[in-house]
Formats: sequence, structure tokens, C-alpha cells
Amino acid sequence: MAELSFSASGMASPSLETRQARHDRGQELRKQTQRSAHADWAPAPDRVDPVSLLVKQGESRIQDLLPIRYERMRASPFAFLRGSAVVMAADLANAPATGPVVQSCGDCHLANFGSYASAEGIAVFDINDFDETYPAPFEWDLKRLGTSFILSSLESGASDKQARQNALTMAKTYQHEMARLAPMSPIEIWSDRIDLVAAIDGFSDKHTRKGISARLEARLESARDHFGLVSFDKNVPKLKVKPPLVMRLPARDETIREAFARYVATQPPERAVLLSRYRLRDILFKVVGVGSVGTYCAIGLFATPDGETLLLQIKEAQESVLASHLAGPRYDNQGQRVVMGQRLMQASSDIFLGWTHSDAASSDRPVRKLDGANRQFYVRRLKDSRLAAIGADVAQEGLDDYAALCGRALARAHARSGDVALIAGYLGSSDSFAEAIVAFSQVYAEQTKKDWKAFNEAIDKGVLPVAQSGKS
Repeated sequence: MAELSFSASGMASPSLETRQARHDRGQELRKQTQRSAHADWAPAPDRVDPVSLLVKQGESRIQDLLPIRYERMRASPFAFLRGSAVVMAADLANAPATGPVVQSCGDCHLANFGSYASAEGIAVFDINDFDETYPAPFEWDLKRLGTSFILSSLESGASDKQARQNALTMAKTYQHEMARLAPMSPIEIWSDRIDLVAAIDGFSDKHTRKGISARLEARLESARDHFGLVSFDKNVPKLKVKPPLVMRLPARDETIREAFARYVATQPPERAVLLSRYRLRDILFKVVGVGSVGTYCAIGLFATPDGETLLLQIKEAQESVLASHLAGPRYDNQGQRVVMGQRLMQASSDIFLGWTHSDAASSDRPVRKLDGANRQFYVRRLKDSRLAAIGADVAQEGLDDYAALCGRALARAHARSGDVALIAGYLGSSDSFAEAIVAFSQVYAEQTKKDWKAFNEAIDKGVLPVAQSGKS
């Protein structure tokens, strides 16, 4: 794969040509990489064993939590895909490259989209996981997302034809959304967001519309009530323990308290004024997701003297799985990478986004310990998992509607950082590119099933530890 050039900010240098000139250049790119070429993929002769990649990735994680990670990945091929972004990144690096670079999600599967409340309290739909974000070819996110729709559709009982149709709906919606955004001004694109209530009104299935609307309102109310995570004793707030996934780890408290303190101390003046009204009162550790299991993740309960609360999540950031395959930027703090990527891709980003590190962390000292030293983190306001899960609800009840919603959200995210006119010119109006994404997704879904079987065999042989059933 040809190396890509980046500016000091980490993104490909922007063009100041007219919109039409950039669109024309996009069409010219088809001569370099035909749209149909994106259907092509086969395992490289020297393909690295996926299990060995997972083992190596696990070396820098909390060892006690790895069995939970592997147990979750063991559930199905889609669950394996969710936890093996490092494997797919290596495979995508050997795929045909178009050229246009965007701020990529890096782990773009259908479970990493969801809903959250904006600062104004409006439910918006967007990408909601940026742990692997990195500048990359725009098609990488599409190929991973398409594969996830194939696998998830089949696991939910859909036919091969319907699974293919769901992936095609996603890819075509992405294409149509790029065409819609291309004539818009940069500021209009930057401000564009997906109001979930309005999006639900456009769903094709009336039963899905009605059911999801009712749950959305209920979960917005839950978000206003501390997500059920906070209890009060004489107006003194405290976090609720919910073992085994939300628990106290006293041995690691100091690492998180220190990192939170550094975060607060390094905020811009206007944010520092707001945060000065609160004090850190309690900490709980949380096991999250599939791919992130084994990294530090904690909830900080901040409160005023009157018992008003602010819940912040601090999460460890390691190097993106894409970074070793691209000639892109390098970061002194991987938390900065995550925060920058989220701000670039989300239309309604969290005002509390920031990054920090544990005391021993530095850019020239690699991660060697598992006790909290040398850790880099990002901080954000805690999301309500039940509100975020609205996306999963939509996926279960109307995967075709959800596919369109994800395609739309991904295109809008890419258009903020990438050259929308260039990409729209390359995509064109035919189904050639969308069909190629579907063909790739089908082939890679089959590869994922094979990798999942090999992964399970490694577990059965004792190469990888798993949590006991019912305890993860």
C-alpha cells in the first residue's frame, strides 16, 4: 500500500481547489483504483496468525480482565470481529487503496454507533467509540462496517440475501449522503447532525418507530437521573457497586485519582472554572465493551457541597491498531489522539473531553507495568449505556433502517475531516462502489468465521484463558 502524506495536524493536507475541480479529481481516481477493485481481498501468503496478534495486544492490558475479553469474543463471529480490530487492520493494509484520507473510526462496526444526549439535551445519533481512531483511507471504515452487518444479520436469523441487502443499504446510504453533503459549505457540513427523534420518524416499519420512540423518551429521563449509578445518604452522593462489571479496585484508585487531578489542572480556563465547583468524591472501575476489555476504565463521581453530581469516565488509550500500518501522525499521549478524533468526527462533542496520564507516563517510556504506571487516558462525560443502546434496539427490530442510519452517520463524520467533493466524485452515482463493499464484506465475513473457529480452538487448547460461564 502506498504511503499517505499528512500535515502537522495529522490529517491529509487540504486542497483549496474549487469544489468542481476536486469532484473531477475524484472521478480521475477511478482510473488509478477502479471502484469494483474494492471487492477484492484474499489472505496474504504471510498473513500473521490472528491469535498471536491478540496475545501480543493483551500483553499491555490488565491480565486479570483478559479472560472476560476472550469469553465475550467467543460468543459468535460478530463478537470476535468486535474484539479483533487489530486483525482486520492488518488485513486492510493489504487491500487496494483509493487515496482520500479521513479521520477514521478505526473500529467501525454497527455496535459502535449509538445515541447520546447533546449539551442541549437532544438525542443525537452518531459514532460513539473512538478508541482506535486514526487518519486512514475512507473505505476502511466502510469495509469493517459492511462486514459487521453481514455477520450480525446472519446471526439474527436473516437470509444471505437480506444480510447482503443490509450491507448494501449501508454503503448506498453513505454514497447518497456524500452526494448530499458535497455541495454544502464547510461550516454547514461541520454543523450537520442526526436528530434521532427525526430519524426514527423516517423509519420504514411503524412498529419499530413506535417502540423505539417510547424507549428513547424513557432513557432520556433515566439520563437525567444519574443513570441509576448514584445513591444518596443525607445528600452525600456515592456510586453504586454492580459486580462483577462495576466494582471497587482499591489498589488502583491512586492511579485514577492522580490522573483525574491532572486532567482538572490542565483544562482551559473556562472549563476549569466550571470544574472548580465540583470535587472528586468516589471512584468505581468498569469493564466495558469487547475490544476494550483489559484497559483501565473508571467512573469518577464529582459533586458540589449541595450534592449536585457530575459523572466523568476516564479510560485508557493505547496506540491505534491502524497506526503501525500507516505513515500517519504520532502522539505523545494516545488520549489526545482519541479526543482529537472524536472532536473531528462527532457533530455534538462532549465539552468535558480531555486527556491526561498517570505520573510515570511519558512519550519516551514504553508501557512496561500493569500497575497503572505509564498509562495514558482520555476523559469524557459518562454516557448512559441504556441511551446508547437505543442503536442496538433499532438494529434488533429493524436492521435495514439501522443500516441506513449508520451509513448516514459515517458519511457525515468522514465529510468533516476528509475532502467530501473528492470522495463524492470517486463514488459517483452508480452502485459500483457499494456493490464492491458488499462483496468484500461477504468474503471477509467468511474469513472472520474461520478466524473465530481458530480462536476457539486456541481457547480449548489453553492458549487463551476465558472467564467461567456466568461470571463475565
